[in-house]
Amino acid sequence: MNGVAVLLTALALGLVPSVLAKDSPPNVIFFAVDDLCDWVGTMGYTQAKTPNMDALAQGGVSFNNAHCPGVFCAPSRSAIFTGRFASTTGCYRTEIYFHNHPELRPLQVSFSRAGYATYGAGKLFHHPAGYIDQRGWTEFFLRNEAAKHEGWPLDSWGKDTPLPKPFPNSIYNRGRQITGGMFLEWASLADGQEEQMADTKRVNWACDVIRQKHEKPFFLAVGLYAPHFPNYVPKKYFDMYDADKIKTPSYNKDDLDDLPPLIKRRKINRKRQHHDRLVALGGVEPAIHGYLAAVSYADAMLGRILKALKQSSHADNTIVVLWSDHGFHHGEKGDWGKHTLWERTSNVPFIWAGPGVAKGKKINATVSLIDMYPTFVEMCNLPLVQGLEGVSLANMLKNPDKATDRDVYLPYLDPGGYAIINQDWRYIHYSDGTEELYDVKNDPHEWNNLAGKSKLAGVKKKLKASAPKSFAPVGISKNRLRLINEGESYHWELKKRPPGKK
Repeated sequence: MNGVAVLLTALALGLVPSVLAKDSPPNVIFFAVDDLCDWVGTMGYTQAKTPNMDALAQGGVSFNNAHCPGVFCAPSRSAIFTGRFASTTGCYRTEIYFHNHPELRPLQVSFSRAGYATYGAGKLFHHPAGYIDQRGWTEFFLRNEAAKHEGWPLDSWGKDTPLPKPFPNSIYNRGRQITGGMFLEWASLADGQEEQMADTKRVNWACDVIRQKHEKPFFLAVGLYAPHFPNYVPKKYFDMYDADKIKTPSYNKDDLDDLPPLIKRRKINRKRQHHDRLVALGGVEPAIHGYLAAVSYADAMLGRILKALKQSSHADNTIVVLWSDHGFHHGEKGDWGKHTLWERTSNVPFIWAGPGVAKGKKINATVSLIDMYPTFVEMCNLPLVQGLEGVSLANMLKNPDKATDRDVYLPYLDPGGYAIINQDWRYIHYSDGTEELYDVKNDPHEWNNLAGKSKLAGVKKKLKASAPKSFAPVGISKNRLRLINEGESYHWELKKRPPGKK
């Protein structure tokens, strides 16, 4: 009898240790927040009150040097769900990845093909109508019926959600007419309105999913809009902070002086428009207060998920992953927002816990959120996907003490723009050929651009070697597409162009 036959016989008779048998796949809770930078307790930021995120980290692994794969919502989430950067897909801004590349297998479809039940709710993709990739979901929760027939917009603030009175409410916007995203808008709501909030409804639905009995492993993806503006949350979250003791980040009045000309001009204009206005109004500390309150609300929503999991039959076989699509500037480098290649945009909380994950460990090695897809392929036995651009973190999660640093790539808003990041350096290259270089170990605020130092030419060359050798052209713009609703489904199609136009 040959070796294979012996092994098969032993397996049939139960003589082979069970460790060789296939364990049941773990469930996955995929918990996303929006615009959350590194203002989390476990990442060393003491002002934020995030007990549930901190507890998750204490029971698992926190990557303190994790970076987003896109500089704002749409490209970051496209990269996460496809496992490919914008420089491969052409989705640098608001392009719809599943229209541009229907052949790419999104994360939820991989889970579905592996035999998982797949559940989704909230801001997992970009929030306007037509951005949720409908493929592969067992169920996707929409809190109102109208959205099902209107392209599934998230509509996190509408007729059925509480708004403050007066509206708008913040000192920055009071007396203005708001027509868009309620930027730099914050206010406390009545505590009794918490259950009416869109994010609360989505989390409550997810908790119900967790409490159910499941015949198959499940992938439960829940996306919060918080702490994205508007920072409208119940008063009790504002009351967690003393308004008179809010601390601002460290600012440098000369911070923009050494930037390349084009980015310098853009950022000076943005500083005048937002940061300087907030300073003049005395609104910097109140704006930070509103953001911190929204962070604590998001933390409380995570707490509901963790409590439901702990009380369920799935607690011992569920991986929980917390991530943010990108960070947020609070006046650093004169900016309020994201869309930059600097630390405040890129560094995000990234916490794992559950089977296959060490407990109570922090990892400072540099990683990217694009690493999630290949990590799930390995840890959850998903079917192999060709072309994934991240690396599996499974071994690092199991053996954090063996983590090693690497260069991480972050694409910008156009082909040829990018940052290369590691524990020591951040190299920034813009599509016009201009550069920035920061010694982040000794200059964590990125105040001193060293790109012009000839002695650091070798450092730049080495970092540039980690960038892509080519960049995909920008994909088909949303402006060239028309959303076609079909009952509770939809698709995009190219608009017809007038005769004679290319």
